[in-house]
Amino acid sequence: MDLVIRNATLPDGRTGIDIGIDAGRIAALEERLAAHGAQEIDAEGDLVSPPFVDAHFHMDAVLSYGLPRVNRSGTLLEGIALWGELKPQLTQDALVERAMRYCDWAVARGLLAIRTHVDICDDRLLAVEALLEVRRRVAPYLDLQLVAFPQDGILRSPGAFDNLRRAIAMGVDVVGGIPHFERTMAQGAESVRLLCEFAAGQGLRVDMHCDESDDPLSRHIETLAYETQRLGLQGRVAGSHLTSMHSMDNYYVSKLLPLIAESGVAAIANPLINITLQGRHDTYPKRRGMTRVPELLAAGVDVAFGHDCVLDPWYGMGSGDMLEVAHMGLHVAQMTGLDAMRQCYQAVTETPARILGLEGYGLRPGCHADLVVLDAGSAVEAIRLRAARRLVLRRGRVVAEGPRARARLILPERPAAVDFRLESRSAHDR
Repeated sequence: MDLVIRNATLPDGRTGIDIGIDAGRIAALEERLAAHGAQEIDAEGDLVSPPFVDAHFHMDAVLSYGLPRVNRSGTLLEGIALWGELKPQLTQDALVERAMRYCDWAVARGLLAIRTHVDICDDRLLAVEALLEVRRRVAPYLDLQLVAFPQDGILRSPGAFDNLRRAIAMGVDVVGGIPHFERTMAQGAESVRLLCEFAAGQGLRVDMHCDESDDPLSRHIETLAYETQRLGLQGRVAGSHLTSMHSMDNYYVSKLLPLIAESGVAAIANPLINITLQGRHDTYPKRRGMTRVPELLAAGVDVAFGHDCVLDPWYGMGSGDMLEVAHMGLHVAQMTGLDAMRQCYQAVTETPARILGLEGYGLRPGCHADLVVLDAGSAVEAIRLRAARRLVLRRGRVVAEGPRARARLILPERPAAVDFRLESRSAHDR
């Protein structure tokens, strides 16, 4: 073997597992692996996981916070207006430099696959060109999937459909949309039909910003599910945000959930941003705004969590940590049962990998040796601690490493150090 990782704990709860890696892929996964590696790493009982996956992001805007000004109200609409002010000032070099810097952050966090939306409503397609270049540069160590996103509306913005076609021809991977931002509900539904027909004709996946609103009558997810079934796009379509579902009446949702499940449409919630931007018109009580994650999961719908924004016109926080995203999603959705907490971990690993169609992802022989060694004893503990990433591997090669989270104490009759884990590292060391 090229590499053997010994004594790993896996996200499914198995312990004492050795992982044999050869030619960039997992060759064996078993207790007390007899084979030896040219290099061996002792995981010391720590969690070894497939890498984190972000199913929904906006890399064209990342790290642009304060340009050309700060979003004073913190609202979605001011953020969109701010992005409109910034677009004419964008340069390809600046877009590439900010995106590359964020990709460095991502790798350090064990985030090795990102689906990013890229605005195609600028006739120059400057951001498209920039992110295609970024995708080329990071390909050896990070999977970057691009969505052609008509930020100003595919029907509302003149020339947007032509721009979307051009972006796809240039190499963008996925068809996007924003039906709730069209001028009327009817135009929103028409945009869903047109975009899904285009995607079906091109053999592409679809990922639409859908019903990112507090309006319970914003029901474009229903149209998206219908068009998915009509056009045979099952398993290739995602509805992102779906925040209006938080405000819908229960009877309508009881009809909607089976339709989404039958259509094979996946749901992508963005916990950090959904609870920040939604409910802005409420006094008290304030709505959380995030879609109905537990109910969607119970109906059999694939649900992933996305980061959405980091230091951009919409959100002045974030650092590329998908465990922070899972941590917020767990709390907002009140998913505090043991199985539910594990589902939150899956929402930033296995489930988004499935939605993106990533080849060779996972912890099985034959999968790519893309792994993260975390300073935690379980997937749930990793979320609780937003665990430090000890090692990040891409195709069996270490691409990032960091220290454990540990603090020295100077107290009488108390331990010399703490590591915040339920079972102290000193117990493992003994």
